[in-house]
Amino acid sequence: MDEQKLAMNRRRFIAGLSAAGVGSTLMPGALAAVAQDADEITVEMLEAAQRIAGLRFTPDELEAVLGRLNRSGGNTAAYETLRAANLGNSTQPALVFNPVPPGMTLPTERRPMRRQEMTVSMPATDAELAFLPLSHLARLVETRQVKPSELTELYLARLKQYNPILHCVVSFTEELARRQARQADEEIAAGTYRGPLHGIPWGAKDLLAVRGTKTTWGASPYKDRTIDTDATVYSRLTDAGAILIAKLSMGALASGDRWFGGRTRNPWNTEQGSSGSSAGPGSSTAAGLVGFSIGTETRGSIMSPSTRNGVTGLRPTFGRVSRYGAMALSWSMDKIGPMCRAAEDCALVFDAIQGPDGRDNTVLDVPFNWDATADVTRLRVGYLRSGVEDDIEDDPENPQRVARQRQNLANTRAALEAIRGLGVQVAPFDLPDLPTQAISFILGTEAAAAFDVPTLNAQLDSMRAEPEESRWPDSFRASRFVPAVEYLQAQRVRMRIIEEVHEALGDFDLFFGSNVGLTNLTGHPEISLPNGFFQGSPTSLRLTGKLFGEAEILLLAHAYQAATDHHLQHPTL
Repeated sequence: MDEQKLAMNRRRFIAGLSAAGVGSTLMPGALAAVAQDADEITVEMLEAAQRIAGLRFTPDELEAVLGRLNRSGGNTAAYETLRAANLGNSTQPALVFNPVPPGMTLPTERRPMRRQEMTVSMPATDAELAFLPLSHLARLVETRQVKPSELTELYLARLKQYNPILHCVVSFTEELARRQARQADEEIAAGTYRGPLHGIPWGAKDLLAVRGTKTTWGASPYKDRTIDTDATVYSRLTDAGAILIAKLSMGALASGDRWFGGRTRNPWNTEQGSSGSSAGPGSSTAAGLVGFSIGTETRGSIMSPSTRNGVTGLRPTFGRVSRYGAMALSWSMDKIGPMCRAAEDCALVFDAIQGPDGRDNTVLDVPFNWDATADVTRLRVGYLRSGVEDDIEDDPENPQRVARQRQNLANTRAALEAIRGLGVQVAPFDLPDLPTQAISFILGTEAAAAFDVPTLNAQLDSMRAEPEESRWPDSFRASRFVPAVEYLQAQRVRMRIIEEVHEALGDFDLFFGSNVGLTNLTGHPEISLPNGFFQGSPTSLRLTGKLFGEAEILLLAHAYQAATDHHLQHPTL
């Protein structure tokens, strides 16, 4: 090979291979430095590749690798076959992540749901009605004090009134909503009541496919796209009688609160974004624009907007809720959960959407037994010592951040005392120091595979501009340089981490505290609920449960909310 061609190939590897998207998952290093029209791989290319991957093979070892990669064209023909397979975003991988550590026994007993008994009277104003928790709305519908069609028109009107301020709606589903509301009116009038979600208007994060509606994923390349399928979560909520009134905003491709329609706002402080990526569900639920909403989390996308907007959000155990018909970002980390105004609301919605559907092969058949009347004092509760006992250090360069952290800590300590006041025994414990940051590239690697084709053809590059300002295109390209061997090693380390967390939790049912970087890798459930305020904006209490321990964290959250009123506060718009 002449020097000019060699230099050209070297430049392709160093500067342009990520854009070309040609790679080898079998070579030691990151990607095979081969452009589609290159004659052969060179030692120089391998040397550069192993530097990216942090390897140190000797010259003799590289020569041996070189012979294997250049033999009959190496693996590049296979890679081209994979890229021609048109896998899209919805094809599941054959490898299935299971968060259950060896030896853990899953519950099998199924018991009937027991809701909180209550008597609810019709509020004096529409605004008071709009901000009622789902459990209260359900009683009003069940006792025929309000019709589903009346609730639907109320929430549609509020969405239209406040969406220009909050930017939380991608598209309204008015025709569908009114049709579903009429059906609910007729069924309830005829004595057919499906349950607590019957006749309740809700909003879906716009990564759930619904036939006849746009499903944009918050990203400009998909802003006019429809998907001819119904997500399992939508189908199950429809079967329960819930009424879809809007597809709600999300950060572009599930990151942040910026999407092609602008930036979704926090109704408590409209100068501030609502956080994300479940931006619209958090904002609209807090503002009383929907009865409840559905969000998703891969690494903080339910917890963060629930905190920012002061709503109660549940991130279930990985493998609880089918993701069929939902955008895939990370097959081993994506989770779907409810965002509501109260803990029992989350329990009612979660009960409707959880369980296998035969379409998402990660979902396990584990019972969820909600009993609002259960004895909360029987829960075995811990608290993270570092999150409660450690004081916040001064930072002269950022006094506002320090002030907020100190108020958060004060509110968490007050919540802990409130829980103790209910007769619950709470003991300190520590999580081990675990190398979660070292395996955090799992998310980006899986996301790069999920969006491989639109990355290779530069379809996503328009997302880099305002208003999205997305970093995903660069992240997807960078993830092309993750070695396949290291990805699998990271998954092996992940199982060790799961085992260590399982051992550290011991006999605890749940603990006060949060570590979203850790528990989104281990698959543990978590709930965020408001526990006070800082300068007019909500702060949150986080409870993390054992695997498949949703009933326990919801029960403690419900008991705390029965003794406090933080979740009943709402913003003035």
